[in-house]
Amino acid sequence: MSDRVDRLRRLLEEPLLVTGPHNVRWLTGFQSSNAALLVDDEHVQLYADFRYAEAAKQVEGVEFVETKRALLSDLADRLQGTVGFEAEHVSYVQYETLRGGGLELVPRHGLVETLRAVKEPGEIELIRRAVHAADHAFEALLREPFAGRSEREVSWRLRELMHANGAHEVSFETIVASGPNGALPHARPTDRLIGRDELVVIDFGCIVDGYCSDCTRTVATGRLSDELRHAYDVCLAAQRAAIDGVQAGMTGVEADRIARDAIAEAGFGEAFGHGLGHGLGLEVHEAPTLSTLSSDTLAPGNVVTIEPGIYLAGRGGVRIEDLCVVGEDGVEVLTTLGKELLEVE
Repeated sequence: MSDRVDRLRRLLEEPLLVTGPHNVRWLTGFQSSNAALLVDDEHVQLYADFRYAEAAKQVEGVEFVETKRALLSDLADRLQGTVGFEAEHVSYVQYETLRGGGLELVPRHGLVETLRAVKEPGEIELIRRAVHAADHAFEALLREPFAGRSEREVSWRLRELMHANGAHEVSFETIVASGPNGALPHARPTDRLIGRDELVVIDFGCIVDGYCSDCTRTVATGRLSDELRHAYDVCLAAQRAAIDGVQAGMTGVEADRIARDAIAEAGFGEAFGHGLGHGLGLEVHEAPTLSTLSSDTLAPGNVVTIEPGIYLAGRGGVRIEDLCVVGEDGVEVLTTLGKELLEVE
């Protein structure tokens, strides 16, 4: 913990009040729905109410201060002077509560998140474990029939299989989007019965010891139209090109462009409307981003998804996603599943 706090201190211009739960956890190892951390040049104070007091007292390297359950209101009375706050994690109401105590508040953006974006070896190992649990679960799912089952049933079954393979929780609601529903990038499972001769997009991930995985595979339930088969081949080629081309020092825009240009050249440019990928760790969406709007530059130790997609309204969709670690000379693919189009029953 001390190394992480020391790295944060080097970024500070004033004491920082850390209120993002994942940021508090990353800096201290402490998990709570109602905690905050004040970091300055000399001290680290951990604040939480009675419900979390005993656990907080066990955290090494911090001074624990028990607060009222209305934590920010309590801190507004306790703290003085100029304090930075995490602008992404403080609502306007919370800001007004803190300011009501007379604090001079300075908004700070992404200080802890910037540090979290470069993963330590131990973090990568936990992500790798989550990837393996999810991959093994998906391999088991492929041995079961798809056609005739509802999207919701298959989604729930994959969740069960991830738990059976060592997952502690899912990273997000498992997406199973069949036929025309596959054209919705963030479709939610429905009662639609999966049919024959269509594509099924399955986006899934799990958590092991707090760290997430994320993967998408698209399978066929029989013979596809030439258009859908071509869309799959184009998406796969673009995804492989991005994996071969992404490297440290590249901007998120440049990384995104590798796959985007390949898809556009094949005539599907308008059908790829989201970014190429995103960072992942304690949260399933973290810095850096790989997109046309990204302001990030990739660094060794970033863990990112590479997930181009093609979405054809009313017909179906394709997304192929791997989880990768950015290195000096390219990426290491953590996902172990194959990507050739599979036909399932």
